[in-house]
Amino acid sequence: MKALFTVYCLLFTPLALIACGTVAPLRGKIDVGRESYVVFVGGSGVSGDLYAVGADGGPAHPITFSAVAELRPALSPDGSSVAFLRGLSLRDSTPASVWVMNLLNGAERELPLPQTSGAPQRVGWSRDGSSLIVQTERELYGAAAPPANPDPQPLPAADRAAAESSLAVLLGDPVFAQVVPCKRAGDLCVAPRTGRPGILAQAAHDPVRWGTDSVAFFTAGDLLQIRPLAKGRPRLLHVSNPPARPRQPTYFAASPGQ
Repeated sequence: MKALFTVYCLLFTPLALIACGTVAPLRGKIDVGRESYVVFVGGSGVSGDLYAVGADGGPAHPITFSAVAELRPALSPDGSSVAFLRGLSLRDSTPASVWVMNLLNGAERELPLPQTSGAPQRVGWSRDGSSLIVQTERELYGAAAPPANPDPQPLPAADRAAAESSLAVLLGDPVFAQVVPCKRAGDLCVAPRTGRPGILAQAAHDPVRWGTDSVAFFTAGDLLQIRPLAKGRPRLLHVSNPPARPRQPTYFAASPGQ
């Protein structure tokens, strides 16, 4: 088994050499941990990279530059790190491993999973950022966040509900509902804690919690629409140089006064 949380500096494959970042990818572009911003996937399925853009729009800044796909990003609660899945090879975008990038310095670390875990499907963070939640095709794991020894372990039944909520798109503070797929394919619905689900948006995909008072999702035209939960008009996030096929956003909301 690989050493726990080995630093990902050079990865040799039969087809490529992938180098880890040694410079903060957003330095001078986004004030990481102090400014609200969104990270998302752009590009084709087999070579998607991660990009970041400020909450008010502007240029999309690339975060990763590898030849294999990076998918399903999840920003840490303090906005300083992003966890994501990395594809297996240049020809296959199937997620094969879990990685964490420190956006303050560009360092990447792998989170090794047990050989019997199956392929990772999603990754999230605990509410306090001290641990990671990894959903695989066979199990739900909890692991300590860097720089601690991750020691991934299957979650006991008593902890599963809280862990699964970290992977859901929850609305409000306190939470009153979550976003779920509608019965009609391609539409998004809001499922309240009590009562029947209602339509949120038609022909939309990849919803994301946008702070405590809004929700965002990509429309059919690959535009990110931000919709308030109460009063207010929806708005579009204007990106000046969007990559192809933007998807799978994750959002960090800076606290007032930061």
